Amino acid sequence: MTTSGNDAAWPDHKPTALLVLADGTVLEGFGLGAEGHAVGEVCFNTAMTGYEEILTDPSYAGQLITFTFPHIGNVGTNDEDIETVNMAATPGARGVILRSAITDPSNYRATRHLDLWLKARGIIGLSGIDTRALTALIRSKGMPNAVIAHAKDGQFDLHGLKEEAREWPGLEGMDLVPMVTSGQRFTWDETPWAWEKGFGRQTEPEFNVVAIDYGIKRNILRLLSGEGCKITVVPATTSAEDILAMKPDGVFLSNGPGDPAETGKYAVPVIRKVIDSGTPTFGICLGHQMLGLAVGAKTKKMHQGHHGANHPVKDETTGKVEITSMNHGFAVDQATLPKGATQTHISLFDGSNCGIQLDGKPVFSVQYHPEASPGPRDSHYLFKRFAELMRAKKSA
Repeated sequence: MTTSGNDAAWPDHKPTALLVLADGTVLEGFGLGAEGHAVGEVCFNTAMTGYEEILTDPSYAGQLITFTFPHIGNVGTNDEDIETVNMAATPGARGVILRSAITDPSNYRATRHLDLWLKARGIIGLSGIDTRALTALIRSKGMPNAVIAHAKDGQFDLHGLKEEAREWPGLEGMDLVPMVTSGQRFTWDETPWAWEKGFGRQTEPEFNVVAIDYGIKRNILRLLSGEGCKITVVPATTSAEDILAMKPDGVFLSNGPGDPAETGKYAVPVIRKVIDSGTPTFGICLGHQMLGLAVGAKTKKMHQGHHGANHPVKDETTGKVEITSMNHGFAVDQATLPKGATQTHISLFDGSNCGIQLDGKPVFSVQYHPEASPGPRDSHYLFKRFAELMRAKKSA
């Protein structure tokens, strides 16, 4: 406790949370959300809104998210914006790192304070550190492995936390899909949210679609349903024979976490058989990366990844630029794309691959998240493109 000249007391705030990097660097802050500790890869996300969708995106499994925008939590949370298909499940980010303490929510849709929501979902949080400096470190040195820890009494086994951070192998070579995929197949008919109406139901489907769940997001399913799809979601390890036996008009390859080359050991042979069947196929995120692997390209780990809601992407088939949502730490190496696989989209930040299509086949994919709405809805056309391919196939 310290005092000023007029004897006014100022509390000596004791750190109740730590971020321990693999190189031994320790950043002190104030804990929020769940207590305990978790290990993962630290990335930064530049989005100013949508933090609930980001924190529940299964693609973030194995990661600790640093938000560059300082004021996170202002609009609270609600059950409608959760992206995990199983509302009770907790796949997604392992931890969250904030600049400022969470303020009380101020939004008509809010049902719970972010801190209480984090506690309920078991997500460990930390505030009060210079997230600009941490972001600069990531941009300079890449995404570090780290442990985030929260203890109300401020007591930590610092040696043990440093050792855990140092020994965690990292996401390269790690298959995280088993953590997030569905345990059994299920159907989906919910359509996108509409103002003053909420979510609807697809009662007159035009297409039968099988979605392979590598960590699928709810809003992807809603937009597919909104384009006239009756959707059957199947686990990531479902065989091509079982998928094709359902006589789908189209197959969707979902987003998901981890190293695509590792998941691809069992997913790529399935994708190849689906492509060879002539079935229209659409992939997003991890699904895009594994489609690239299936046609003979390679994937690579990125230096800092793409995480945010303000990423410009050029559609080289139309010349148009989209403002997109991104979340990926691996990418298809465009230099390895084989003949017959055409690059359709590129990032205008770094020129990396963001989309491919197969020449003469109804197969395409994108790296970014077209189901997200980072302000505009520039990328929703891709779901219509998928529907048009299925419609053409049915009428052929």
